[in-house]
Amino acid sequence: MDTILPSELVEAARRTLAANRAAGRRIAVAESCTGGLVSAALTELPGSSDVFEAGFVTYSDEAKAGMLKVSSDVIETFGAVSIATAWSMAQQTLAKTNADVVVAITGVAGPGGGSERKPVGTVVFARAVRSGDPADVHADRKDFGDLGRGGVRLQAALCALELLLP
Repeated sequence: MDTILPSELVEAARRTLAANRAAGRRIAVAESCTGGLVSAALTELPGSSDVFEAGFVTYSDEAKAGMLKVSSDVIETFGAVSIATAWSMAQQTLAKTNADVVVAITGVAGPGGGSERKPVGTVVFARAVRSGDPADVHADRKDFGDLGRGGVRLQAALCALELLLP
C-alpha cells in the first residue's frame, strides 16, 4: 500500500475501522497534539467513509473554544492538557456529529511546552459514547515520556485508535 504513515499506525486504523464496521458504528475524533494524525490514518484506507464521520483538529486553545465550544473557564482552570478539557472536547464532538463513539486527544508532544506537572509526553484522552451518560467520564492521562515529538504523537494516535474499538 502506498502510504507515508508508519505501518503499525495504518494497521491499527485498519483494525479500528473493521471492528466498528462490524459493530455498525460511526466514529469521530477531536485532536490537538496529534494534529490530525488519527484522522489521517483512518482516511488512509479506502472505504473509511462508511465508518469515519469527522475529525476536528483544534490545536490552539482558541480553536478548542471556537470550534468545539470548550469553555474558556475549563481551559483556564484545568489547562488545555487536562481530563476536563479532553472530556469537553469529546462531548462537544459527539454533539456536533452523528458518530456513535468519539475520542479526544490533547497533550504535550514537545520538544518544549512541558512543565513539572505536565512534562513532555503527557497526553490526555477522553472517550464519549452516544448512548452513554455524559456524567460518566471515561478519560485517562498517559505519560509516554520524552520519545521525541514524532514518537509522542505516534503513541498518542495508536492509543486513540485502540480507544475507538468497540
